[in-house]
Amino acid sequence: MSLFTRSRQLSVTTESGAEPNDDTGTAEPEGGGTDTAEPEGGETGTADPQDGTATDAPEPSSAVPPATRPGWFGWRRRYPRTGRGVSVGTTVLAGALVVFALLVPNRIERIELASFVRIPAEGVLLAGLLLALPSKPRRITAVVTGLFLGLLTVLKFVDMGFYQILARPFDLVLDWILIENGTDFLRETFGRTGQVLAVTGVIVLFVALLVLTTLAVVRLTNLMVRHRPVAGRTVLILGTAWITCMTLGVQIGTVPVATKGNAEFLGNRVEQVRAGLADARVFEKQASVDAFAKTPPDQLLTGLRGKDVLFTFIESYGRVAIDDPAMAQQTDAVLKEGTGRLKAAGFQSRSGWLQSPVTGAGSWLAHSTFLSGLWIKNQQRYRSLTTSDRMTLTNYFGKTGAWRTVGVVPGVRRAWPEGKYFGLDHIYDSEHLGYHGPYFSWTPVPDQFSMEAFERLEHGRKDRAPIMAEIILASSHNPWSPIAHMIDWDDLGDGSVFHRIKKEGTNPTEVWKDPEKVRAEYRKAIEYSIRSLTEWVERYGDDDTVLVFLGDHQPVPTVTAGDTGKDVPVTIVAHDKKVLDRVADWGWTDGLKPAENAPRWGMDKFRDRFMTAYGPQG
Repeated sequence: MSLFTRSRQLSVTTESGAEPNDDTGTAEPEGGGTDTAEPEGGETGTADPQDGTATDAPEPSSAVPPATRPGWFGWRRRYPRTGRGVSVGTTVLAGALVVFALLVPNRIERIELASFVRIPAEGVLLAGLLLALPSKPRRITAVVTGLFLGLLTVLKFVDMGFYQILARPFDLVLDWILIENGTDFLRETFGRTGQVLAVTGVIVLFVALLVLTTLAVVRLTNLMVRHRPVAGRTVLILGTAWITCMTLGVQIGTVPVATKGNAEFLGNRVEQVRAGLADARVFEKQASVDAFAKTPPDQLLTGLRGKDVLFTFIESYGRVAIDDPAMAQQTDAVLKEGTGRLKAAGFQSRSGWLQSPVTGAGSWLAHSTFLSGLWIKNQQRYRSLTTSDRMTLTNYFGKTGAWRTVGVVPGVRRAWPEGKYFGLDHIYDSEHLGYHGPYFSWTPVPDQFSMEAFERLEHGRKDRAPIMAEIILASSHNPWSPIAHMIDWDDLGDGSVFHRIKKEGTNPTEVWKDPEKVRAEYRKAIEYSIRSLTEWVERYGDDDTVLVFLGDHQPVPTVTAGDTGKDVPVTIVAHDKKVLDRVADWGWTDGLKPAENAPRWGMDKFRDRFMTAYGPQG
């Protein structure tokens, strides 16, 4: 061994604090000379310590070359072949993660093999930028880019969940409150343990994704710098290929090879934020217009004086329950049966369609749209509405002084301050209906019991004033398992009978493994809600009963099978023929089932049309 080689080893040992690997990549000159051999062509590149390929001369540093790093407990020194395999494998995984983050769509149904063989413009430009930057700015850019790419991937995952439930992307301005609602839903559906496990898993995934994408980008950046000529040529080739594919419109199936999806994704998000911030001013102008604000109380709702008017929402009762071939036959049978039984009891009905502002979830937005006559499409509008002096349908009933206004809201488990805004004299939540039975998944009180409680607490009382009631039935709320079934009304008691009925029901964990089972349970839940309501009218309704019932929104996409429509059925039931004569010009269908071509209005149009029909000029 030459003196030069020996001094080189001592130098490395002194600087690193550890003895170097025998394979340092240093050539020992023949004859013990003190000079090293100069590479051909006069290049100063060194052999890459991992795979032996030539690289640019590294920036001056006292750090030990990668091949000499001993690894944890020195395992690289003992197992050099394994060390190299781990290094190569880690690099491959880092590349796969970055490609995944750049190319993964934000909707589950768009994830396919072709999605991951595209050329992302953002990735090509970023690689070129990192190669061009000096050392320190490059390291900072790599870290920031990794963190940003992780956040972008998290947002895409959140979008996937929102599309699966609400058929829309996550709103960066308005949807944060829904996170709390989501955790509440997990607790009420799967228990406290399920909630904690789910939330913990999400937090761990979030942190892990940020850390891993950052480490991956940093590792790939270092690899590109060590192999700068190869990396530069690769970026040039990919950039040329991107321009060519974009110009020629090259596709794999229906997926374009050249994509700038992340830029478009971020652009849409920026526009969404801008629109969300501007929407408050737009909504304020809309809310200031009310055709009935100056109408004297004695001229409001004159066509319904002396009647008990019930506005009843059936959770998730959407058009899919009537139109979908897999459900149509059974739902149609229930609606025909209900129409016949009500007719035999002296009641007639008319039905049409309303378009809800939401789908999948967000019932309170639909309820407030229906009652306020304004399009309440997001939480910001809901908050603005419930802190304003805008009059709702329920407020106008109360303003007349001719009705006692009550709310039956079995899905409410805690304080509901918004109830005061809707002008309700008394509110019965899940704790005040006298129910001592079990929850049915999310549902605190079965619909049949809720209607019986309304009869016991309000409608069946002697010497009372006419009632206007807002009733929100909850049994058809997702996840539709287990669900109750109809029993004899005289056997309801305090609800204890439902313990046995719940045990007979299905397990939501098993049901949600199969979309067809989910759809079947949804249909059964809708049938149960409709029967609970129509049998109550048949049993307790009288000449002065007027029932308006409707769905609040379509169910989740698992049930709608990709249908993005937001239509829900709406029906008016009355014993007094004069009540339905006032809406004869609406063109609604006779019976509980609206015809396919029945009129379709926005849900925000109902309030004014209803008040006009039942006002002095109706």
